[in-house]
Amino acid sequence: MATEVLISLAGFDPTAGAGVALDLKVFASHGFQGMGLCTSITVQNTQAVKRLYCLPFELVLEQYRALAEDVPIRGIKVGMLGCREHILTVTGILERSADIPAVIDPVLRSSSGTWLLGQDAVGDYMAALAGRITLLTPNLAEASWITGSEVSGLKDMHAAARQIYQDHRIPSLIKGGHLAGDAADLLYDGSSFHVFEKEKVPGNVHGTGCFFSSSVLCLLVQGHPLGEACRLAGDQTLEAIRSAVPVGKGQRLILPK
Repeated sequence: MATEVLISLAGFDPTAGAGVALDLKVFASHGFQGMGLCTSITVQNTQAVKRLYCLPFELVLEQYRALAEDVPIRGIKVGMLGCREHILTVTGILERSADIPAVIDPVLRSSSGTWLLGQDAVGDYMAALAGRITLLTPNLAEASWITGSEVSGLKDMHAAARQIYQDHRIPSLIKGGHLAGDAADLLYDGSSFHVFEKEKVPGNVHGTGCFFSSSVLCLLVQGHPLGEACRLAGDQTLEAIRSAVPVGKGQRLILPK
């Protein structure tokens, strides 16, 4: 039986703690062959993103076409784009991949404050995704930028998830790891809400959003329903956070098993 292939479209983080490098490790840990398309390259360490270089969208789309004509792609995860022109890359790929799961982690700004996709491009980005993807996984800040309303509590998360679906026909899981009280993620699939309570683990860990979204994709391709895939991916992410290791002077890094 041939190994099944998943694609990561994301940035290259030289620490390998996020982006394409981490996605490929997550895919491998679930038994998939991961293949990567780099939208951009960062200059960063475990403390901060210092600079960002965006690759030409024509190059990245050409890479995807070369892979698609050679191997059967079972699922796509999209992370950091890095610049507005890669909205065209996402559009081109999604148009050719309507029959497979697509999980989008809308990485808009780094935890150190660097914008990774201009805030003025968010509207065009969401329009490109509308009605075309399986799941969007914003954190509280990203949900706020997408909806134009502050999302800081569970009630806000309900309203934001409903708005995202109404405006863009996209199911979303809003990550609530930074809620003031107990942590919880909220999934809205277009018809019902699902709340996944989770433990808060002290410390600062890099790449948790990448790990979660990649895990969801793997579980979907393995045949799990959306709600179950989100719940299981949350459990896997919690375990990954618990076992994250200090490597440099900043955030701890995840080591997928």
